[in-house]
Amino acid sequence: MIWILPATAQKKKIPRPQLGDSALLTLVQQRTFGYFWKFAHPVSGLAPERTATPEVVTVGGSGFGVMAILVGIERKFITREQGLDRLLKIVNFLYKADHYHGIWPHWMNGATGKTIPFSRRDDGGDVVESAFMWQGLLCVRQYFTGDTPKEQELRNKIGWMWGETEWNWYTQGGQDVLYWHWSPNSGWAMNHQIRGWNECLIAYVLAASSSNYPISAKAYHNGWAVSNYFATDREYYGIKLPLGFPYGGPLFFAHYSFLGLDPRGLKDQYADYWEQNKNHTLINRQYCIENPKKFKGYGADCWGLTASDNHEFYNAHSPTNDLGVITPTAALSSFPYTPEYSMQALKYFYNQVGDRLWGEYGFYDAFNETVNWFDYQYLAIDQGPIVVMIENYRSGLLWRLFMSNPEIKAGLRKLGFTSPAI
Repeated sequence: MIWILPATAQKKKIPRPQLGDSALLTLVQQRTFGYFWKFAHPVSGLAPERTATPEVVTVGGSGFGVMAILVGIERKFITREQGLDRLLKIVNFLYKADHYHGIWPHWMNGATGKTIPFSRRDDGGDVVESAFMWQGLLCVRQYFTGDTPKEQELRNKIGWMWGETEWNWYTQGGQDVLYWHWSPNSGWAMNHQIRGWNECLIAYVLAASSSNYPISAKAYHNGWAVSNYFATDREYYGIKLPLGFPYGGPLFFAHYSFLGLDPRGLKDQYADYWEQNKNHTLINRQYCIENPKKFKGYGADCWGLTASDNHEFYNAHSPTNDLGVITPTAALSSFPYTPEYSMQALKYFYNQVGDRLWGEYGFYDAFNETVNWFDYQYLAIDQGPIVVMIENYRSGLLWRLFMSNPEIKAGLRKLGFTSPAI
């Protein structure tokens, strides 16, 4: 599926009141939350992949969205009852939607729950997208602890689906590695082993934490942790980077798995994950300050390279794949790691380029000042981390909820992690 992005699009001007730091954070969270609340599919309650495709809902982005709904309740953007009703709608829909050994596809039709192929052979289960959803649903289960019939129903249905998710099926016959896809039509034809370092750590944590269909610790150590881009232990700008690609890769690596998984004090034999994510962010920012390609706008106030729309189509932007595109979610979802620098970027996005970047659901997906391009769309997978990670910076809400799951504590210990939360 291809989206053609016009160079310009009509945008409705949205007022931007001048606010103090705390009020500005709340405003950004509230506007961005609106994508998952106001723009959600009316039948399923799930989040559309992007504003241009309202019928195509995304499982991973919706997983971030269910976490954003919890933020909305805590910040009083909606009532607890409103949030509960929406989450029940989502869970009831997911319960009946297409799934493959308990794993959902990447995309679904928002009205029917039928799979929309992501590519010709990617028309079945997607372990990583499903992991992003499960990260959110397990937070929901821990949040709604009341004895009312609705809260009990929500918890029970999440528990039933969790128990039926066959993570070990996706080891393709018991291999020591997870496979990203399986299709009833193409089987294992995608043949995409999930090895690190990237956004997929959460898939291994969840798969190891399953009570009924777990993977072994060997899959983590012999699959995930075996890669040319895993324990590289390099240094850039005098900043140590324990894991990953040169200069760290796109910044979403530091976000997607850590919306629920608390990196504070999280360590295993390979890395200190707080150090990894903070230093990845600092390297990404310093690259933008150095600005070797001399793109317009880059600097201490305007930084953040990650996967997003761009003036050509879509790309995973990073210091080694720099097209002049700044993506607000990169700096804003890094608030826990670099609060002062993220606030600098937030104020630049809001005050300096906000006339073209600020819309109904907060900041548009990306912009490139060098070619005078500003996106007109929102993407669920970029919107969600903004709401959630700002909240984790402010209160630790989602980290606390996710890490309180007894299965997650056991799964992390099984893989050799230590953390103050387990």
